[in-house]
Amino acid sequence: MSNNSINNPQTKASESLFLGKRRLNFWLVGCLLFLTNLNSIQFIGENESVYINNMSVMAWGITSVFAMLIVAEFVIPYYYQKGIITTPDFLEIRFDKSMKLWVSVVYLLAYLLNMMPPILYASATVFQGIFHITELLHLSSFQTIALLCISIGSFSLLISLWGGIEKIAISDIVVGICLLIIGLSLPYYGFKHLGDGNITKGFNIVFNAKNTHLNAIGNTQDAIPISTLFTGMMLVNLNYWGVEQFIVQRMISAQNLIESQKGIILTAFGKILSPLMLNVPGLIAVYLYPHLSNTAEVFPRMIADVLPPFLVGITTFVIIGASITSFNAGLSSTSALFFLNIYGPLAEKRGHTLSNKQIQRFSRYFQIGVGCFCMLIAPFIYFAQGGFYLYLQKVGGAFNVPIFTILFIGFVNNKVSTIAAKVGLFFFIFTYLITQFVIQLPIHFLHVLAILFVVTNVLMLVISRWYPNNKALVETTYTKHGNGWKPRYWFYGILIALSVLVYVIFSPIIF
Repeated sequence: MSNNSINNPQTKASESLFLGKRRLNFWLVGCLLFLTNLNSIQFIGENESVYINNMSVMAWGITSVFAMLIVAEFVIPYYYQKGIITTPDFLEIRFDKSMKLWVSVVYLLAYLLNMMPPILYASATVFQGIFHITELLHLSSFQTIALLCISIGSFSLLISLWGGIEKIAISDIVVGICLLIIGLSLPYYGFKHLGDGNITKGFNIVFNAKNTHLNAIGNTQDAIPISTLFTGMMLVNLNYWGVEQFIVQRMISAQNLIESQKGIILTAFGKILSPLMLNVPGLIAVYLYPHLSNTAEVFPRMIADVLPPFLVGITTFVIIGASITSFNAGLSSTSALFFLNIYGPLAEKRGHTLSNKQIQRFSRYFQIGVGCFCMLIAPFIYFAQGGFYLYLQKVGGAFNVPIFTILFIGFVNNKVSTIAAKVGLFFFIFTYLITQFVIQLPIHFLHVLAILFVVTNVLMLVISRWYPNNKALVETTYTKHGNGWKPRYWFYGILIALSVLVYVIFSPIIF
């Protein structure tokens, strides 16, 4: 990575375009991070998982606090020091263009299998839970979900092809604020509804029942055993908070490293409160709906039954509008990813180039194909064992942790060669898929991810001994952004203590 690549006008233009000229203070960074992370899929998935299992699912939010502290202390300073704007660009610089191509293919598969179909499924579940379409049309639950997925997907696709998405798009921050209000209101109205208008009575019903749903210390039979907090779950969270571009982009949009670290710490305090919005409604639903046929309806059904009408209307508008916007963003991203990072380089290598009109026309065809594919597979998430959210995390493991592993070895070891990284990426994905969908191992998938992380790193180091890295790497001297926020260690300690306290509250010690 050369100095010229960092300090040239193109890089400065990229900072202006993608990072808002690095003008954000820590309040904006913290709010954007928290509200970007807050989405309808989490509300639906985590509350469903609590309903099916217990409070152990809150580990996804609480352990992300530890991941954010690691990112704030080690990863973000590295990004600022090296002038990195996008992680795929780092892979191209660290390894070669073909590595960027490989990773782009993996990202494309992730969009097609684990990002866009769940958006349609979550939207369909919200519609069904609020408006009870099954009873209105006299269809089965699966038929209703399938009909709604196709309807919402078709409408989103038409909007995308028409080019009118800018007219209806709802900004992330507006959606996030509305969801935050809804999320904080739902426990209040839920306890009140459960207690027949008496909040204290509803609270006592849930927290004096000595029910196993209250226990956050998951055993081996639960969806999230306590041991996974220290293995694969940490890797998944490190990938999300330290690698995912839409998250990293907000972190490095800060004025400097100090503002970025303060913003991350502010987000971490928000995550401490996340069980109140993402998990407690699931606890209340255990008593409101003891026999749900489609457990993904926990969150939308509570919205319809316990919230005041005006909040129900706002919720429906925000979630559906945000889902359409997100789905269309996925269509646009997959199209750009395919033509810019996959088809374009391959065509250029063969001496073929497409005109802008041809790209626009083929892009429309490509988006139609992607949209139809997602509409066809989205309804089958209904049959996912262990719940919607567990499905997302399990399938996501085939994409996010392998890429994180390649980035990790690229960051910490300059001796790992390109061929070793390619073998490692393929080995991780192939082996993980075999262990999860062909051979049923008696090991939690998060433990499998951690084991494969270690094995793949060792494999890449061994291969690099046979096929060494011959690419010269030049250290950068990018603009210094300081040594970080000095009082941060005090806040690290407070956040760690609060995280432990949340587990103590929802443990057999208390209940």
